Amino acid sequence: MNVLSDVSPIYNPPMDPYVTVLYRDRDFLVCDKPSGLLSVPGRHPALSDSLLTRVQKDFPEALIVHRLDKDTSGIVLMSLNRKAHAFVAQQFETRTTRKSYVAEVWGRVEGEEGTIDLPLAIDPDNKPRHRVDYEHGKPALTRWQVLGFGENRTRLRLFPMTGRTHQLRVHMKSMGHVILGDEFYAEGEALAAADRLLLHAEELTFRKPDGSDVTFTAPTPF
Repeated sequence: MNVLSDVSPIYNPPMDPYVTVLYRDRDFLVCDKPSGLLSVPGRHPALSDSLLTRVQKDFPEALIVHRLDKDTSGIVLMSLNRKAHAFVAQQFETRTTRKSYVAEVWGRVEGEEGTIDLPLAIDPDNKPRHRVDYEHGKPALTRWQVLGFGENRTRLRLFPMTGRTHQLRVHMKSMGHVILGDEFYAEGEALAAADRLLLHAEELTFRKPDGSDVTFTAPTPF
């Protein structure tokens, strides 16, 4: 059971670079979030530093459209006005955006590509972890593609077709190939194999209010 206490969480977000903006226009900001930085501030005062609060120092009107886990790096989209926010938020809700991630997972994945279709729900006894739950879980779909192999590891490109919390992390675990450095789902050698979660939001495509489709890419840092 998790009990809220007055003890400050251990949180040492990276400071350099402070904010990396890949693109800006009158409607949107596209940022490259480093691993270890929250997308939005947490409830505890010690968790106030986040990508959103950093961006709002220069762009107080900025609103976050979607989030990445603290330990996941890569593309985060923010809006700069409410009309643009509503326009693009609907695309995330209706799953018309396209997203791809790069991950390094434990072991050798057999096959060249595949699909994982397993419902997910929060694990009530191990919050904030999630689990495959056929009774109470929400539908979750991930496509994967092998990019290459290393020593007891496989490099994958992942395409989340839904946007469940910890979806890629739990789906990789369900395959028997946890993401390296995953402090929630990896153990032993797989956890020790990397000093961060090796999961990166590499690419995002969405439609702007003028009707044009745009794609942004953040180079994978591992």
